Amino acid sequence: MTDQPDKLDLRSHDIAEDKRQELLRLFPEIRTEGGKLDFERLKLALGESVDVGKERYGMNWPGKADCFKTIQMPSLATLRPCPEESINFETTENLIIEGDNLEVLKLLQKSYLGKVKMIYIDPPYNTGNDFIYPDNYSESLQTYLEYTGQVDAEGKKFSTNTDTDGRFHSKWLNMMYPRLYLVRNLMRDDGVIFVSCDDNEVHNLRALMNEVFGEENFIASVIWQKVYSPKNSARHFSEDHDYIVTYARHAEVWRPQFLPRTKEQDSHYTNPDNDSRGLWMSDNLSARNYYGEGTYAITGPSGRVIEGPPQGRYWVISKAKFLELDRDGRIWWGADGNGMPRLKRFLSEVKQGRVPQTLWSYSEVGHTQDAKKLLMEYVSFEQTDNVLDTVKPTGLIRRMLQISTRPQEADIVLDFFAGSGSTGHAILEEDLGDGGNRRFILVQLPEPLPKPESRLKTIADITKERIRRVITERNKEDESKLPDGGAKKQDLGFKLFKLADSNLKPWNAEAPHEVGPLEKQLDLHVDHIREGRTEDDLLYEILLKSGYPLTTSVEILQLAGKQVHSVAGGLLFVCLERELTLELIRAMADKKPERVVCLDEGFSGNDQLKANAVQIFKTKGITSFKTV
Repeated sequence: MTDQPDKLDLRSHDIAEDKRQELLRLFPEIRTEGGKLDFERLKLALGESVDVGKERYGMNWPGKADCFKTIQMPSLATLRPCPEESINFETTENLIIEGDNLEVLKLLQKSYLGKVKMIYIDPPYNTGNDFIYPDNYSESLQTYLEYTGQVDAEGKKFSTNTDTDGRFHSKWLNMMYPRLYLVRNLMRDDGVIFVSCDDNEVHNLRALMNEVFGEENFIASVIWQKVYSPKNSARHFSEDHDYIVTYARHAEVWRPQFLPRTKEQDSHYTNPDNDSRGLWMSDNLSARNYYGEGTYAITGPSGRVIEGPPQGRYWVISKAKFLELDRDGRIWWGADGNGMPRLKRFLSEVKQGRVPQTLWSYSEVGHTQDAKKLLMEYVSFEQTDNVLDTVKPTGLIRRMLQISTRPQEADIVLDFFAGSGSTGHAILEEDLGDGGNRRFILVQLPEPLPKPESRLKTIADITKERIRRVITERNKEDESKLPDGGAKKQDLGFKLFKLADSNLKPWNAEAPHEVGPLEKQLDLHVDHIREGRTEDDLLYEILLKSGYPLTTSVEILQLAGKQVHSVAGGLLFVCLERELTLELIRAMADKKPERVVCLDEGFSGNDQLKANAVQIFKTKGITSFKTV
């Protein structure tokens, strides 16, 4: 440690550098003198595994190279807390984030790396004019700030993607690829992602996800029957279904949860012989494939000898196993004792659930019309034109939650195309039903509604209003009617954050080096905190850029007459005081946090105090001391 603290890096996670370091860890011999990567040495290390041919199988489209530039470009944005628009801001672990999801996903890389159990997204289906994106991906934050009126607009706008555009499919792929690439980093090893799509882009989506997630991690392409009656006005076919393309982070690790058994399944179990072990159903003991001993003679309870199974079939168990089961009363010979033997399978011994299937009917998970009705029960629209047409039923998302999350674990569920908030609503419903306590992160662009209303101006407003109303209704529920512990455990709240440029003015290294521009840069950094930003704004940016989740516990301590934020039980101290003292530095050091962050402004140009702080923290074993 030098006599000067490090500067806190205000950029989002450097994904490209992570990849380079991983390569150097695996192949240290490819490091060059300048710290670069020698790909010729990498080829030698990999030997015949390297494909050097010009023609190879893969997916390509105009703009794909720019997608990687977009991914690798760090974000200098931040997420500003909005306690006044939140519910139970101090205690909740649910998040709603208003902003461009590309920038938000970059900002979440440090704090939520490998933490998300399930992702569901309902992205634009690319049916023409149904999604907006920045024309220049390298200026996505600036475009967003202008789009939302946070800075003066100079012509940068979000555009729609029309089906008359020559790069219609390419633009959809350019929009999806960086987001899928970034979100894969957030998934747990046992995580899973569900993506809704229709026939317009499902072929491209499959190819895209094969490239991002790996073809070996494909789980299923679910067919969801989304309407309950055919559209007789259809020109060719009535389109009655959508797809839900499903990939795991690691297919060998992820396993689905069994779904609840249905009454129809259990109706096949009876007890005609009054067996004390309860309901059972019989199963065939023969098959066309050859097993073990194949065929052998058996004697029934009436003394009739059966020479073997029907012609062309074989017993599926050995004779010794058959006799053991018969002695245990697990062979059914028919009501008269003269039938072909069958195996008794008891309901009490079967798996208490059913394996998920790839066909989901509207009768099980809901349909689009029901979804719109439910939305309008919770959100009062003044204009019918503002009711979203692609709302997904909560039953559909609850099916995904049942398959991929556990009620006893505080699993994080992410939806970065949140729309009307169906995912958050479904999580609150599922938690109410099974006593769980899942966490949600909903991200939605504040896209203007067709007709602004007195309360609702954007789609993000619909998201917030719906979740707010659901929580309000839950709070009115009679606790005695809820599952045991459910009312006490359930997280009924959300923290709202809004995307904005960094609270701290970055030094512009590309500014002209003449006296005038340099003086202007120096003037800006006399007070480098943007006007109008609060202490909470600074705190949450520091948490985010330091790798702490936005829901991390924060306690305010009074030390040496000053205020210090103690994060995650004292692991990190954040001091935003504008006048630091030696007594405060010593008081913080005595608490022995792992990391300390202070405002550079707090030293008021006192380099001796700053140098003393470095040494004091060092003597207490605090090796990470940074300033902003």
